[in-house]
Amino acid sequence: MWLWIKRAFWTIFALGVLVVSSVGGIWWYYHPTYERVDGVPYGERNGKPLTMDIIRPKNPNGLAVAFMVSGGWKSKPAGETEAWLMAPLLRRGYTIFAICHISQPDSMVPEIIEDVTRGIRTIRYRASEYSIDPNRIGVTGGSAGGHLSLMLATRGKEPHPEPKDDIDRESAAVQAVAIFYPVTDLLNLDGSTEDLGDGGPPKSFVKAFGPDAQDKEKWQQIGRDASPIYFIDQELPPTLIYHGDADTLVPLKQSERFREVAAQYNRDVKIVVHKGGNHGWASMVWDIRAFGAWFDQHLLAQ
Repeated sequence: MWLWIKRAFWTIFALGVLVVSSVGGIWWYYHPTYERVDGVPYGERNGKPLTMDIIRPKNPNGLAVAFMVSGGWKSKPAGETEAWLMAPLLRRGYTIFAICHISQPDSMVPEIIEDVTRGIRTIRYRASEYSIDPNRIGVTGGSAGGHLSLMLATRGKEPHPEPKDDIDRESAAVQAVAIFYPVTDLLNLDGSTEDLGDGGPPKSFVKAFGPDAQDKEKWQQIGRDASPIYFIDQELPPTLIYHGDADTLVPLKQSERFREVAAQYNRDVKIVVHKGGNHGWASMVWDIRAFGAWFDQHLLAQ
């Protein structure tokens, strides 16, 4: 009897040590050593400053990943970027530039696209100051952040139509993309819960696209200009997309059709389908490890 109790005790003790060690290891992994500078200005919109948070790992590898801080085209204020979310990238040595923007409806989605484009131009212009390679910049984000990432991937190389300074003359092209469930085609919402079926903008975001978005004819141009699927070409950078097959807000078809068009140009778009995943899932923070491997493959290996 006492032998059985002793064995049970040591078994429970060993399991307890294992659990504590595992929890402690996970906590350690998601709390890497870094330095950060918050609220670094990169422009202004409607009299308000545009800022980014710069998070630099203990052992930087000289490469940058821009994080689009955006959900529903709403952004967090400077200093509220949660560094632990980017822990897998920081541990690989990537300097994170968390680009914030003025949230809709105070800023329209076309303006937001212009502003995050300015953010990438600023990173490239100041590359020597930040000790990063201006020719190897990755981009990441989820949902609206994924959409903005793909806008940079498809349209970032376009020159500024009316440059006002040297920053505007820089390219906003990115060299690798790793994102979650992006909107790729605003003109074809693929049965999204945001689709009224009338060919108009997403029903909860009509104001986000400006007053002209309610004009069906004008919306066709507005929606097309803000849809990355229409700007895929031979220069699309390697793109990794994680998307849930139960997502009703941004259906999986949005990513699948983006991949189909990219294939016509022989461009590399990889989709990882999260079975049963809706618009977000608990293990997303673990999936970012795969983003790090993707950036290593397409940025670090260059």
